Amino acid sequence: MATTQVSLLSKKHCCSLLFCCRRCGISAPLNYHGFPKSCCTSVNEVICHGIPDDRELKDGDVVNVDITVYLNGYHGDCSEMFVVGSIDEQGKALIQATYDCWIKACEFVKPGRDYKELGAIMEDHIVPLGFSSVRNFCGHGIGSVFHTTPNILHYRNNEPNGQMATGHTFTIEPMICEGSAKVLNWPDDWTATTVDGKRSAQFEHTLVITPDGVEAMTCKNENSMLQFWELESEVHKGFWLGSSANARQRAAEINSKILAL
Repeated sequence: MATTQVSLLSKKHCCSLLFCCRRCGISAPLNYHGFPKSCCTSVNEVICHGIPDDRELKDGDVVNVDITVYLNGYHGDCSEMFVVGSIDEQGKALIQATYDCWIKACEFVKPGRDYKELGAIMEDHIVPLGFSSVRNFCGHGIGSVFHTTPNILHYRNNEPNGQMATGHTFTIEPMICEGSAKVLNWPDDWTATTVDGKRSAQFEHTLVITPDGVEAMTCKNENSMLQFWELESEVHKGFWLGSSANARQRAAEINSKILAL
C-alpha cells in the first residue's frame, strides 16, 4: 500500500460514516491553503504535513496519519502512529517516548493551570531518553476555526499563552525526533523532515477542558486497535480518554475488556 491510498481510504471512510449518520462533514485538510490531499501521512523522517504519494510502504516504516474532519461547524483534529510490519528497538523506543510524554501532558490539563507548563512536561520526559522536541510547529486552539489560539509549545518555555479554563478546546501534538529536531522544508511548501534523516513520531488529540479535568474528543473506542505503546506504557495502560471522572469511568469500562484479551 502507498500513502496516497491511505488518503483515499480516509476520505472514503469519513464520507461514508457521515453519510450514514445523515450528517454533512468534509475533510478539513483537503484544499486547506492548497493542501492537495484528504489527510497528512508522515513516514519515517517526515515530521509533519507529509503529502500522500505513490511510494510503497515497506517493512519497518513508521507512519503518522493526521486526520481532521469538519462537521456541523466544528473541527476535530487527531493523529496516530502506525508501524508497517516489524520495528527495531530504537524505533519502538521513539514511539513509546512520544506517546508517554503526550499522555503526561494531557494528564496535566486542568482549569487554572498555565499552558506554558505543558512543554516542560513533555521535554523533561523525552530528553533523558535521548530524544528531541520539534520547535517549529505547535499544538493549537481549535473549534469553528481550524487553527487558533492558544499556541501549545512542546518544549520548555516561558511564553504567556494564558491559563486553562473550562470549555477551552485545543490540541496537544508533540513531534519527537530520534536525532536532531531541526526542520528541513521541502519545495512542495508542506512536507517538513528532519535535517539528519532520522525518524520522528507524533500523537494528537482534540481536547476539551471540563470542570474536573479534560476529555479527548477524538479518543478511541471499544472497536479501536490496541497498540504496543498503549499496552506497554508506564504512564497509562490501555486507551486514554481523559482525566475527568466521566472519562476515567468510560476508559475503565473499555480497558477492562481490551486488556483482558
